[in-house]
Amino acid sequence: LNKLPSDVKKEFMKYALKLKEKKTKSKVHDDFLTFAKHVWPEFIEGKHHKIIAEKFNRLAKGEIKRLIINMPPRHTKSEFASNLLPAWMIGRKPNLKIIQTTHTTELAVRFGRKAKTLIDSPEYQQIFQTRLREDSQAAGKWETEQGGEYYAAGVGSAITGRGADLLIIDDPHSEQDALNPIALERAYEWYTSGPRQRLQPGGAIIVVMTRWSMKDLTGALIKAQKELKSDQWEVVEFPAIMPSGKPVWPGYWKLEELESVQASLSIGKWNAQWMQNPTSEAGSLIKRDWWKVWDKII
Repeated sequence: LNKLPSDVKKEFMKYALKLKEKKTKSKVHDDFLTFAKHVWPEFIEGKHHKIIAEKFNRLAKGEIKRLIINMPPRHTKSEFASNLLPAWMIGRKPNLKIIQTTHTTELAVRFGRKAKTLIDSPEYQQIFQTRLREDSQAAGKWETEQGGEYYAAGVGSAITGRGADLLIIDDPHSEQDALNPIALERAYEWYTSGPRQRLQPGGAIIVVMTRWSMKDLTGALIKAQKELKSDQWEVVEFPAIMPSGKPVWPGYWKLEELESVQASLSIGKWNAQWMQNPTSEAGSLIKRDWWKVWDKII
């Protein structure tokens, strides 16, 4: 390369740079984790992010239609599912129709504002052709020039007249409702009579949440899938502390910090919210702390 004339070398470098940019754009367009790193430079990657990203890739390809992800608080649950995923999906398919829900309309609208801001950013527009309509840019209700739609709603809100190719449900239960069995039942009834009925043929649903109870939305959906011809869910669970005793996200959460959180909570809350295992062992006849491991049979 050094032996080439300067003008030829210059043209070659331009071509190489364009080729590299093209490959980068293609990877960001096709791979969710690459997209996340591209638009979120401060992102601290964990192994669980790779698993989530692969599920999102399969969701985008139509290989997964029903996905549940259960994970602890402060592990990038909403950042991935409610901020980045809608923008990435509608970037890949500008005419996509998305309904985004969470436990309050205010929070759902905030998610919509973040996704809209991302779509308007230079980093995003370098990769995708999706553009927002000038006359439809409310934070919780916006449309693309190519016919795509985004609509944000809280649990219990009416969603009539809307269709969804992608339905995202992020933490459908508030802490207060999670302690109320009737409120949990109402959330499931709202899901079945509202959002689930708005799904268009071939559409996908993702539920991402922290577990609260065996009767929360995840529990109700898993129970319902036992019925013939009901939705069958792919379920991914991430406990804060893995069976190995190591944090699921050691780059952000140190074990000592998680143990401090555990010490401040009841065993029921810790098991449900942080370990994604909403079966309290406090009332068990045999508790996990009593287990012994024997090297050999005596």
